[in-house]
Amino acid sequence: MTASYAVLQERAQGRQWALAEKRRVRVGTALCGMAAGAGAVLDAVRREVGSLGLEATVSEVGCLGLCYAEPLVDFQSPGGQRVFYGNVAKEQAPRLVRAHLVEGQPAMEGALATLGGEALPGVPALGQLPMMKGQLRIALGNAGHIDPGSLEEYVAVGGYGALDKALSGMAPQQVLEEVARSGLRGRGGAAFPTGVKWRFLASSPGPVKYILANCEEGDPGAFNDKAVLESDPHALLEGIVLAGYATGASKGFVFVRHGHEGPIHRMREAVQQAYAAGLLGANILGAAFSFDCEVVLVGESYVSGEETALMEAIEGKRATPRYRPPFPAAVGLWGKPSNINNIKTLTYVPPIVARGGSWFASIGTERSKGTAILCLSGAVQRPGMVEVPMGRTLREAVEGLGGGVAGGRKLKLLQTGGPLGGLLSADKLDIPLDFDAMARAGAILGSGGIIVADDTACAVDLTRLLVAFCQFESCGKCFPCRLGTTHLLEIMERICRFQARPGDLELMHTVGTQMAAGSLCGHGQLGFNPVQSALKSFGAEFTAHIERRTCPAGVCDGKYLTPERSRR
Repeated sequence: MTASYAVLQERAQGRQWALAEKRRVRVGTALCGMAAGAGAVLDAVRREVGSLGLEATVSEVGCLGLCYAEPLVDFQSPGGQRVFYGNVAKEQAPRLVRAHLVEGQPAMEGALATLGGEALPGVPALGQLPMMKGQLRIALGNAGHIDPGSLEEYVAVGGYGALDKALSGMAPQQVLEEVARSGLRGRGGAAFPTGVKWRFLASSPGPVKYILANCEEGDPGAFNDKAVLESDPHALLEGIVLAGYATGASKGFVFVRHGHEGPIHRMREAVQQAYAAGLLGANILGAAFSFDCEVVLVGESYVSGEETALMEAIEGKRATPRYRPPFPAAVGLWGKPSNINNIKTLTYVPPIVARGGSWFASIGTERSKGTAILCLSGAVQRPGMVEVPMGRTLREAVEGLGGGVAGGRKLKLLQTGGPLGGLLSADKLDIPLDFDAMARAGAILGSGGIIVADDTACAVDLTRLLVAFCQFESCGKCFPCRLGTTHLLEIMERICRFQARPGDLELMHTVGTQMAAGSLCGHGQLGFNPVQSALKSFGAEFTAHIERRTCPAGVCDGKYLTPERSRR
């Protein structure tokens, strides 16, 4: 029998109170932590706790966003303070366990921050760390704090409360209107208004409709979608069910790129737990609403992130975009009306329903509401993931939160919005994080990836790398994209070898124009964007390569590409 939400919450809070009476150790085991050695640290903590026979709970948590400090470990005393340690090596783990759980004293050396309780001399509060100051964490509110493998921990902090509110006291149309009132726009790149998109599906006849959550996330420099799945999978799942309720859909699919084992495991685990708790399946929480969900995988194909190619992949076909019309809201997955949203977009839905669309609309700018989740990487002092209100500037993100360029070098450029985004010069740092302002500057906010490059980088060579990525990832279905990206790459490689021909820049403009006009999907339509933005911001470097046959940054030497490769 399906339990009521009140019963689920009572059980969850009872479990949390029991946990709070014990000492607790949390280890961040998201992708960034595991890459830095968190798996070995977790094993060392568990071994030491077990060998000493200590009463303590050892939990895995997701990404706090302080990726520069991974592996991260924090110790919490019963009902009290959490002390965080950064860059923990497995050899340090036993000493930290003994200091906190045996001696009852923090090991001040290596202490990064505290949360709650009395301040420790010389150790800042978590919210006062330079990378945490000024953040407004909505979609990432639970990340790094709750165990992503525990439904009870999510419910204990209010999880599934928005779903209970909707099913017990709101009509589907009311839920849809709250999302529309919020001004939420898609966080996958196109920034289309979510409420408008949902209305298209709601007006399509049922009874079978689908909600698709897109976590293909193949952009170099973007890892926030995977972080949501690893850190707070039930938040996404609650958003999917709410989307289904608002639009009359009957099933959801979480689409994840094959090989991302952490996010895949966490999402599958969350789906199983939700079924067991009556939060998926028939008559959810005792209401007359039923909804199913499953996780589906796809091979490594960047284009499969395009919504119609995604549907082809789920159907077991080659991931190539479809001709439109018909549009997915009318004829989508297996010919049924479908809606595709980005992971972050759907994760915003529960707090919007819980707190109201007007609350979300009060954050951000006039046309870009809410927060932006940014991934800072490259030559930045503090790589990681942050969530800030829309309207903050790139300078505040890169210099304030990220600490600026590492190693005392000078900032040269930012590459934003993935490989189809743009290159922005250092004088563009005061552009606000706003979908439209970024577009006017010749870039896109896109998936939120921001790659920082210092003055040792060559803008021309970086552009070549972006074009090479786009050429390799083209699905090849339409000629403008397949041939256009190949031609662009050939020209860029000539320029980097100091073998440019007269008219090469004009030729790239011609090719790019044809790609934008004739390609089926955004991959080809935006394929010239990195070249166009680089020419706008770094035209002098292109001139140096073409006319003087020199690379100002000393990166291109004219020899690293063979003629054989250029003819491929």
